[in-house]
Amino acid sequence: MATQYTHHEHLGHVIFITAAAAIGGFLFGYDSSVINGAVVGIQKHFQVGSFETGFVVAIALLGSALGAWVGGGLADRWGRTRSMQVAALLFAVSSIGQMLPFAIWDLALWRIVAGFAIGMASVLGPAYIAEVAPPAYRGRLGSFQQLAIVLGIAVSQLVDYLIARLAGGDVNNILWGLEAWQWMLGACVVPALLFLLFASTIPESPRYLVMSGRTRRAREVLSEIEGDDVDLDNRIAEIQHVLRTERVPGLKDLRGPAMGLLPIVWIGIVLSAFQQFVGINVIFYYSSVLWQSVGINQSDSLLISFSSSIINIVGTFIAISLVDKIGRRPLLLVGSAGMAISLATAAWAFSSAQGQGEAVSLPDPQGAIALIAANVFVLFFALSWGVVVWVLLGEMFPNRIRAAALGVAAAAQWIANWLITVSFPALAEWNLPLTYTMYAIFALLSFVFVNKWVKETKGRKLEEMG
Repeated sequence: MATQYTHHEHLGHVIFITAAAAIGGFLFGYDSSVINGAVVGIQKHFQVGSFETGFVVAIALLGSALGAWVGGGLADRWGRTRSMQVAALLFAVSSIGQMLPFAIWDLALWRIVAGFAIGMASVLGPAYIAEVAPPAYRGRLGSFQQLAIVLGIAVSQLVDYLIARLAGGDVNNILWGLEAWQWMLGACVVPALLFLLFASTIPESPRYLVMSGRTRRAREVLSEIEGDDVDLDNRIAEIQHVLRTERVPGLKDLRGPAMGLLPIVWIGIVLSAFQQFVGINVIFYYSSVLWQSVGINQSDSLLISFSSSIINIVGTFIAISLVDKIGRRPLLLVGSAGMAISLATAAWAFSSAQGQGEAVSLPDPQGAIALIAANVFVLFFALSWGVVVWVLLGEMFPNRIRAAALGVAAAAQWIANWLITVSFPALAEWNLPLTYTMYAIFALLSFVFVNKWVKETKGRKLEEMG
């Protein structure tokens, strides 16, 4: 059945346009994690404390929440591809702004703009990919978003490491007229311009075209992505049937009896929150500071961050190969269990830290166990929650509310991300082992939530979601 289906589809073309849309995910990963290498440089350059540093790191996430909140509405008003072009321009402009700040508050403002673009990308990519991908391949193609995110994270860590090495191992050293950390933040302009180029060449989503009354163009796009052998009249009629009595969805369409929202919207919100409450972005925003805090030098800590990003990519490929074979729920459950165990192990290892300030270190074998546990945690997250949550958010909502519901769920994800990011420096300073214990408890609770509330969506058409 799958082989026959492949024969009738222009799968190569679909892969190209989904990969192009996923460049927004690459920027999402790069721009959100590149700050990891720049944290120490920003702190020293502007001579600010841990509170101000945490605020500047986390402020982008509030911009992301706003971008995700309005991104769904913009996608329904302007179209998916036009909204991607706007996000790409915001990425480019904010990269230059972050590269050349004249004060800490100026840097914070540009990070809000970058965050807004990240939030838009977090909504636009999954929505577009879900709408152009055939049901038999939607899980794997939907995984492109997370694959692009983890590639963006890995490239940002590699760029940070290489720039730090070029600057002599200190991110405050001058390199080509600027401090090294400024080049780290400015390098995002290159993929931003590539995203703008590709977003200007890929076709608009057929579902959006039908929604906006451009049926002829929708037929052309469907023919390009599903092949001429498909009954295009039937496909158009199927989409029109779902959209016929509908208008552009808004927040009022999400209202329901369960505390003001539909139950399916709450499930999306809680899934998004759990994805962040396990503490994954602590690894990608603060890992260089974390490893320095237990006795590893600045250059080596950046290299460790890069190795974690490679493990993240490996886990993502595992998820891509399994998400359409074994389904969404089993991957989530396996991931929750693995994260809970590895986080608890890391908490135990960090409890053995010795010394204070710059003299702190982890004894053997706890140092090695902490490194292994942290990377096992990254692996289990990547092969489960990292990929599957984005796949589910792109496909679990009914057509009539998809864009708006996805925007709300993604906004919740960014708010949860902000809470974890802004609180980590203070929590780690207070009690690092208890902080990781808290993340382990959230991982355990995520297992219970998935087991009770999350339904399988593997192989179902988007028009069947209800």
